[in-house]
Amino acid sequence: MEQTAAFWIAAGMATFFVGMSKGGLPMVAMLGVPILSVFIPPAAAAGLLLPMYILADIYAVWLFRGQYSARNLKILIPASAIGILAAFLLVSRVPVEASKLVVALIGLGYLLDALRKRLSGDFRSRPADVPRGVFWGALAGFTSYISHAGGPPFQAYTLPQKLPKMTFAGTATITFACINWMKLPPYILAEQVTWESLKQISVLAPVALIGAWAGYRVTKWLPERLFFTLINIALGLLCLKLLSEVAQAWWPGA
Repeated sequence: MEQTAAFWIAAGMATFFVGMSKGGLPMVAMLGVPILSVFIPPAAAAGLLLPMYILADIYAVWLFRGQYSARNLKILIPASAIGILAAFLLVSRVPVEASKLVVALIGLGYLLDALRKRLSGDFRSRPADVPRGVFWGALAGFTSYISHAGGPPFQAYTLPQKLPKMTFAGTATITFACINWMKLPPYILAEQVTWESLKQISVLAPVALIGAWAGYRVTKWLPERLFFTLINIALGLLCLKLLSEVAQAWWPGA
C-alpha cells in the first residue's frame, strides 16, 4: 500500500465520510471507495474501509438505540443474510457490472415511481410487508457483498413506508451494521481484509468515530423534508455513478 501523505489525506477523508454515513447520512457513503480508488484498486479500497465501517457501526448503533423500526429489522436482516450467502456462492459467476446495472435500474425505477406518485398526488405509505422485505433485503445483501451498493434496494423498500427521519436512519444503520459483520468472514477469506491492512488503517479509527458523531448531529439538525430530499438526490447520483462505471467497463473509450 502506498503510504504517501496524499494517500493518508484521502484515507482520512474516506474514513470520515464512512463515519458520517453511519451517523445517519447515507448520501455521503458513496464517496469513500472512489476517493481511495485514486491510490489503490477499488476492491482493495473496499476491503480497507470495511473495518472502519464496522467500527463506526458499533458507535452508530449505540447512537440510534431505540430509534429504529423493529419490524423492518426482523424482515431485512435475515433476508440480507440470504443475499450475502448467495453472493458468496455466486460471486465468481456474476459480473460486478451486471449487479451494478441492476442496482442502478432499481434505484432509478424507484425515483421515477416516486415522482409519478407525487405528480398524481398519491402520498400513501406502504407497509413493511414480508414478501417485499425479503426480496429487497436479499438484494441489498447481495449487491452490498458484490459491489458495496446495498443502499438503493434498501431505500426502494423503506422510503415508500414514509418512516420518521430518525427511525429511517436508525433502521438503515442497524441493517447495514449487520450486513457488514456478515461480510467480514468472506472478505477475510478473499484477503481483502488482512492483519496488515488492519494495522495500517487502525490509526484512522478516531476519524471514523468523529464522522459517525458528526453525521448523527447533522441528521438530527436537518429538517425532515430536506433530509429525505437529500436522500433521493443522493440515490439518483449513486445510480448515475453506477451506470457510468458499467458503461466504462463495457465500452471503454466510448
